[in-house]
Amino acid sequence: MSFVPPGSGWPEDPAGPDTPVAGTPEEVADLARTSGTLAELTARQSVCRACPRLVEWREEVAEVKRRAFMTETYWGRPIAGWGDDKPRVLLVGLAPAAHGGNRTGRVFTGDRSGDWLFASLHRTGLAALPTSTHAGDGQRLLGARVVAAVRCAPPANKPTVEERAACFPWLARELELVADPLRVIVALGGYAWQALWPALRQTGYTLPSRRPPFGHGAEVEIAHGGAPVRLLGCYHPSQQNTFTGRVTEEMLDAVFARAVELSG
Repeated sequence: MSFVPPGSGWPEDPAGPDTPVAGTPEEVADLARTSGTLAELTARQSVCRACPRLVEWREEVAEVKRRAFMTETYWGRPIAGWGDDKPRVLLVGLAPAAHGGNRTGRVFTGDRSGDWLFASLHRTGLAALPTSTHAGDGQRLLGARVVAAVRCAPPANKPTVEERAACFPWLARELELVADPLRVIVALGGYAWQALWPALRQTGYTLPSRRPPFGHGAEVEIAHGGAPVRLLGCYHPSQQNTFTGRVTEEMLDAVFARAVELSG
């Protein structure tokens, strides 16, 4: 089998054998809307099969593997949101990596982007450990949560417009369920910044009339239910960005330290 069956004992697996599976975008919308708890939502996210191209790709990667991980079992399923159930800081990325989250079963885990991200989160007090290598490794987020706008690893890291739209209800419902006591949202990269605006609008956030441009360190004042929330922009800690120096440890630390300060 080219993916881990739900309820088979994989550490931190949120789903079980009876978790309902979305097979179409319409079913995604229905299952997201009717998820009454964050646990129910993440379980349903983790077994979704609504996008045929993404299902085929994630399972092919899990079967073929990368030489360095040839002896490992790959997760091969969607990557659910992970972290504190009542976060004050929410981080939003684009999509899991084929040999990162798609292998380990946890968002931003097992690849170079995650190495940079979790090291910075640890230095700024948002993660218990400086590394995140695999599910069940003892890592915990402290007052924070991480989600991906698209829950499956896409070919060439580029989901289609249709795939983004199909996954949208998962993100919107997760934003609803963590809205209290959330105070800071960090968009990791320009695509996450773009994906967030319609989701925030659908979730009832008060937004500026025009979407401000994305940038590292950008700050936008928004609100939910009258409570102030701050949206921060952060360059994605991708291998390309970190190798070229577009993103440095100091730059990441500055954004996350600001998130901690604002989350109060």
